[in-house]
Amino acid sequence: MTIDRASLLTLEAYSKIRKTSRAGAIAHRRLRSVRLGEHMTLQFEDEQTIRRQIQEMLHIEKIFDEAGIQAEIDVYAPLVPDGTNWKATLLIEFPDPNERRRELARLIGVEDRLFVEVEAHARVYAIADEDLERENEEKTASVHFVRFEFTPPMREAIRAGAGVKLGCDHGNYPAHVAIAPETLASLAGDLR
Repeated sequence: MTIDRASLLTLEAYSKIRKTSRAGAIAHRRLRSVRLGEHMTLQFEDEQTIRRQIQEMLHIEKIFDEAGIQAEIDVYAPLVPDGTNWKATLLIEFPDPNERRRELARLIGVEDRLFVEVEAHARVYAIADEDLERENEEKTASVHFVRFEFTPPMREAIRAGAGVKLGCDHGNYPAHVAIAPETLASLAGDLR
């Protein structure tokens, strides 16, 4: 399903279901999140997470005019996977501001060193921040948007239940983790 103006709830309709649908939205987001090491989380997006994000932005900002609604759709809709890929928001989390500043300087380029490894296939490295650059010579950002593009045999293997690892081979943040079966089942649904 595409996210367009006609498929979104009005501010009034969303306001009525916002609180009661929150627990389900959080559970769905949690199911599609993968912790990578101690300081990174990848939240894999889908039509449901992005639709909720757009509705939240319209609600919080009280946006009800056509141009404003379309602007929010234009910002977030590209984060919905298109059947050949997974798209995720990378969160780099260091609660202490001094540690965060130091570590983000050490992690320049980390978003380009994230990979997905499908059992019996080569690693697929992230394509990061296609909308705008999120790092400079001094530090990387604490939030990145990444895409993992899969070949047809990889997509077939994932849908058939192959094991999948998520990893990072940046020199200052080596980490990898097997994606949990229930998360993998949800992510496999993004692929055609």
